[in-house]
Amino acid sequence: MLHIFICEDNKTYRERIEKIVNKHLFSHDLDMKLALSAENPAELLKYMEEHPKQCGLYFLDIDLQSDINGLELAAQIKIKDVSATIVFITTHSEMMHYVFRLKIEAMEYILKDSPPEEVKQRIIACMQTAYQRFLDGKHSNNQYFTVNIGGRKRNILYDDIMFFESSTDRRNKILLHKIGSMIEFYGTIADVSNLGPPFCKCHQSFVVNVNYVTHIDDRNRKAEMIDGTIIPIARRKIAEFLASIG
Repeated sequence: MLHIFICEDNKTYRERIEKIVNKHLFSHDLDMKLALSAENPAELLKYMEEHPKQCGLYFLDIDLQSDINGLELAAQIKIKDVSATIVFITTHSEMMHYVFRLKIEAMEYILKDSPPEEVKQRIIACMQTAYQRFLDGKHSNNQYFTVNIGGRKRNILYDDIMFFESSTDRRNKILLHKIGSMIEFYGTIADVSNLGPPFCKCHQSFVVNVNYVTHIDDRNRKAEMIDGTIIPIARRKIAEFLASIG
């Protein structure tokens, strides 16, 4: 079941969101429920501690009149619920750039001063999209790699990672390569050498996701990734690497 959470300090607006959510749930046969509508973030975080491993859609205000704001709350939610879908409903349009800078990866950013019907339709659209994503992943066994960047934890799907590489510029740094982007964090190749399938250590400086290998030149001991990157393969690793490709 997909659980819906609301955290909004304004009682009138919180009840407005509840009404939209409940009316949509009542008129549609969906495996969803409004699990909690809270005034403050502490209540929501406590609920998550007491009910772990729930897949959630979170409608959050940014200014919560609390010791943490909605952006900080979203970051904590992502640690506890790696598949969380975040939607911000707020009056603070100037805060939008912080969402992207903090890499919170919100699905939607809805402004409260938008026309009421538009707010309603966007909330419903978020519910429908989140529910479809829930159904798509319901029977999957998604695995995540957790990395600490600037004191914040990020959970990255195994399927989104092409390969890990030792940084040549800095000691004890690893480069995590995704298609079209890269993340640098503290660690060593030894730290990621035993992740298991679909990852395989092919060289003292590389651990690759074999699902992204498009070609192997076993004579010259090189692997080509889906983006064209060429990865070296150590002589003593070639047999193991070929076996991992299947």
